[in-house]
Amino acid sequence: MTDACLYEASVPTFSRMLGNLAGILRKADAHAEANELDPEVLLASRLAPDMYPLAKQVRIAADAAVEGAALLAQVEPPDSGEAGDTFADLAERLRATIAFLESLEPARFEGARERSVSWKSRGTTISVDGTRYLFNHALPKFYFHVTTAYAILRHDGVELRKGDYMGKA
Repeated sequence: MTDACLYEASVPTFSRMLGNLAGILRKADAHAEANELDPEVLLASRLAPDMYPLAKQVRIAADAAVEGAALLAQVEPPDSGEAGDTFADLAERLRATIAFLESLEPARFEGARERSVSWKSRGTTISVDGTRYLFNHALPKFYFHVTTAYAILRHDGVELRKGDYMGKA
């Protein structure tokens, strides 16, 4: 595996799935409007009492993509700003996240495979090489939150299909 592979496995993957998530949120917003639902109900919905609500799932997915790519590329991640919880706020956050990801040049990932990557989790610093970081932490965390956002909306009756999640190949 080359350093270019880490770029290809991260930046385009994160960008594509965040674009799909933006489409899913547009459908959720339209569902709320068509069914005269308060959008706040969907945005606050969760699968289980101890899980984060939809809005936070989306924010964490965006932050996971930014953190994952920034750590591998050794760049400072942008400030995500105030955490808005409307469909419009989340759409803007996803747009800004995709723009950041697309600004990263593949050359920034040179040496990322073997470079030590460190992050904090529940007060503990974890360090692994870039390959393990991407495949064992960054991508699983990202997909968990994108999938959970999708599942919350499906559970709440938004007409979504596998193609909404997967997008076009």
